[in-house]
Amino acid sequence: MPVKKVTVRKPPTKRSNKSTAKKPSFFSSSTFFKLILLFGFAVVIYSQRNVLAYYLGFKTDKIFMETREVAVDKVLDAHIEKSFGIDVSEYQDKINWDKVKDIDGGYPIEFVFVRASIGNERPDKKFKTYWKKAKEKGFICGAYHYYRPNENSIEQAENFIKQVTLVEGDFPPVLDIEKLPKTQSLERLKVGLKRWLEKVEAHYGVKPIIYSGESYYLDFLKDDFEEYPFWIANYTAFYKDIDDEWSIWQLTENGCVPGIKGSVDINIYNGTSVEMKELLIK
Repeated sequence: MPVKKVTVRKPPTKRSNKSTAKKPSFFSSSTFFKLILLFGFAVVIYSQRNVLAYYLGFKTDKIFMETREVAVDKVLDAHIEKSFGIDVSEYQDKINWDKVKDIDGGYPIEFVFVRASIGNERPDKKFKTYWKKAKEKGFICGAYHYYRPNENSIEQAENFIKQVTLVEGDFPPVLDIEKLPKTQSLERLKVGLKRWLEKVEAHYGVKPIIYSGESYYLDFLKDDFEEYPFWIANYTAFYKDIDDEWSIWQLTENGCVPGIKGSVDINIYNGTSVEMKELLIK
């Protein structure tokens, strides 16, 4: 009788329900550190979003300032012995100049700056009208040019000169520089600014004033243009003592003036009315 072959089967290997492979921890020290860095970076970007927009050229007219402003009346009260003024442009649209006398709260307006020109060819649409009306009301007047960094500086100077006639008792011409260039270096920007300033000074026989924001002034202008008077915008600081290097401080863009619809820029001359006359054209 043949012998029957018996196949011996091995018992099945028991498999564990848990995988033996090590899974990466989402909150490992390396990942957690990266998340902290990313969160911090996001917070910085968000908090400075408008500043970045300004430096990158996305802001169009006025230099950016933080929205949390100091109460205008408190600032003016602290400088009550100084001279106050406003600046206007076509953005103010229609102005009832018969009512333009005081800043809301009874602070008398002594001077008015009017935007005259923009870039290398455009005049401010309201300049001639506002200039004439402000003169008729007896305000000390000044004219300013909005500088576009990527346009020819000499053509921009000629545009301003074409629009503006200045006489004794007016403020010197003003160069308003707020943006960084998109197509040139900072050094080339400074060359252009100096060409504008020199051509305008040669025409009017007086050194122009430079307007800008405090950050822009500190970062790009202070060291290279120290021989010029400065008109500086800062809307968040409460300066009891205005920097001696500033001739004028623009403290807000949200001032209220009877006769002007909407908000208006408010400025303080860094001195008394008598001292302000030293800056005017002789």
